[in-house]
Amino acid sequence: MAIQLDNQHPLHSSTVTREPNQSAPTEPRPQGIRSRILLSPPHIGAEEQNFVREAFETNWIAPLGPNVDAFEAELAGYVGTQGAVALSSGTAAIHQALRLLGVGPGDRVLCSSLTFVASVNPIVYQGAEPVLIDSDEATWNMSPAALERALSDMKREGRLPKAAIIVNLYGQSADMLPLLALLDAYGVPVVEDAAESLGATCEGRASGTLGRFGVYSFNGNKIITTSGGGMLVSNDTEALEKARFWATQARDAAPHYEHSELGYNYRLSNILAGVGRGQLRVLDERVNARRAVFERYERAIGGIEGVAFMPEAPYGRSTRWLTALTVDSAKAGVSTQDLIARLSAENIESRPVWKPMHLQPLYRHCDYYPHDEEAPSVSERLFAQGLCLPSGSSLTQQDQNLVIDILMDALKK
Repeated sequence: MAIQLDNQHPLHSSTVTREPNQSAPTEPRPQGIRSRILLSPPHIGAEEQNFVREAFETNWIAPLGPNVDAFEAELAGYVGTQGAVALSSGTAAIHQALRLLGVGPGDRVLCSSLTFVASVNPIVYQGAEPVLIDSDEATWNMSPAALERALSDMKREGRLPKAAIIVNLYGQSADMLPLLALLDAYGVPVVEDAAESLGATCEGRASGTLGRFGVYSFNGNKIITTSGGGMLVSNDTEALEKARFWATQARDAAPHYEHSELGYNYRLSNILAGVGRGQLRVLDERVNARRAVFERYERAIGGIEGVAFMPEAPYGRSTRWLTALTVDSAKAGVSTQDLIARLSAENIESRPVWKPMHLQPLYRHCDYYPHDEEAPSVSERLFAQGLCLPSGSSLTQQDQNLVIDILMDALKK
């Protein structure tokens, strides 16, 4: 059964208050002594500059060009799909996928609740209604148990969803096989939101390639970046051609500007695609670097009572895009908010995990299915206790050691 939340739920507040804690520093380190340690900064190399230089030298600085075509082909080849369409953002890619699936006003679309708002907003762009699904403890991603109850309820109501968006969090694929089996049984197509998991695997396949459509993001904080951009991938090349047409303002084949369908200004520029081509060449190195960052954190503080890192599921390999963990304040003696404050005082960026969509003012009215109706919501607990640490592939061991020292000092107290 779906749950609609009381607006007075204690986690609904958009701000998190911090309880006084003796371990918080009273005299923060003065700013400007060293550069701020960021959560996930861009990591640019030499290859990107070569492709961008070529775009300038050939005057291909328009929203299309050889780099766009090559980036699409190279990304599709890397993940193993028949095709790809380079777009202005991952959000644009989700929007196009939903339109390709015929989602429209009055439809319902299932979506993971523990995610960034960009996973859900395109549902509303199409005039449809989100139905939000909890996470499970083993993966932090969509719960098969909650999904099964949602599908059963919706069938009984005679309103099956038009589509489902399964989100892969923090570099790890959801448990796609049981999720796909459930959705296939009800005839519900899947958009796999792999914005955070490019380079990860699930059952030997690239994350983002198990659904009808897959979505990647190249935002500035992602494992590879074009500063802003995204990609829609699929084995349905005919659908991708339609998306390519819509994304270029749906301009008909005519000597003048002729438009028979609604289109969008969603294409990636040739310059940014050049950045993406260079980044793609070092994707495997970036994955290995982030996994090494995670392993150093885990070795250092993984044995402290109350600290639990996001588990790596046995069916695939995570990129560890962000090192994510939970801190149980009752056991650790310090809260996530305390640690964020301690790190911030030392000019170090960290963040809570995503605030679930069913707690957001924008989507609080939506139906929500918890993992277990008789137990607290998994995604709410993860939000209350979750912490993301600096995880960039360019993070130096010296800077990481500083982060670790601050964490250990706070946790030991």
